[in-house]
Amino acid sequence: MDRSTALVPLHYVSLGARGPEDVVADGQGRVLTGVADGRILRVHHLGSPRTARVEVLADTGGRPLGLEPLPDGGLLVCDAERGLLRVDPGAGTVRVLADSVAGERLRFCSNVVALPDGSVYFTVSSRRYPLGRWIGDIVEHSGTGRLLRLPPEGGAPEVVLEGLQFANGVAAGADGSFLVIAETGSCRLTRYHLTGPKAGRTDLFATLPGMPDNLWREGPGGPFWVALASPRVPPLELLHRSPPAVRGAAARAAVHAPYRPAGTIGVMALDDAGRTVRHLTRRRSGFRMVTSVCATGDHLVLGSLHERGVAVCARSGAR
Repeated sequence: MDRSTALVPLHYVSLGARGPEDVVADGQGRVLTGVADGRILRVHHLGSPRTARVEVLADTGGRPLGLEPLPDGGLLVCDAERGLLRVDPGAGTVRVLADSVAGERLRFCSNVVALPDGSVYFTVSSRRYPLGRWIGDIVEHSGTGRLLRLPPEGGAPEVVLEGLQFANGVAAGADGSFLVIAETGSCRLTRYHLTGPKAGRTDLFATLPGMPDNLWREGPGGPFWVALASPRVPPLELLHRSPPAVRGAAARAAVHAPYRPAGTIGVMALDDAGRTVRHLTRRRSGFRMVTSVCATGDHLVLGSLHERGVAVCARSGAR
């Protein structure tokens, strides 16, 4: 599928806090998200702004990003300041599962997926730049992103992959044989093989028309949904081919410059072969920097690092 269809906004739900960076739907159609003040929220009845209700589940004391609901009711949280956490929504308790790897503090945990065998894989977007200076990593393009694994028995995480360009969303294939990792800085999805003759190796899963952020899997047989935080930026891609010293100087300037998100937003759904099954876009959008998307009922819910709420859109889109 090469042509996109229109992403149709229905309404906006304010959360009273900035930056619902990741949105995930639970088994009851409620949406979970984390916001900049550290709180983990659960949003009920998103079908109408009049009925929507926001419930506070916990406070991580940091900056929650990627979320992963667990079968036992727990919630895994990638916190950009505190590392990989486990939250108990019933009690509101927060436990640190990993805050360092090989003696290095985890600076920028981004997204996480739990597999049926109890192992947990999670991404680190950058080893050089914290969340507040994320643009520096995108500009410098030095490839310090990582994929880490926490074994089923717990303990210390191990580094599985290095050299990723701003590693971001991560999700598992339907048969559990591979993971898909979003590399924001390279506008691509990378496949990491867990089993079979290619186990431990990577290949290209999909090249995208924009910069991918979080990934969300719609059930075992559903597609991978990916948010495009920005369209492709040709001058940036040209800069990425310049010498490291040039990119470094540009990055130092970029972290001090005001950032205004693009007015064009998009989300995509892909099958397990990497084929696009949905591509929805909207130009001149008032809701900007879409960093996540999930589906619940007839709706798509969009999260954003930039906004103070979530956008609810028609799932079907329009021609």
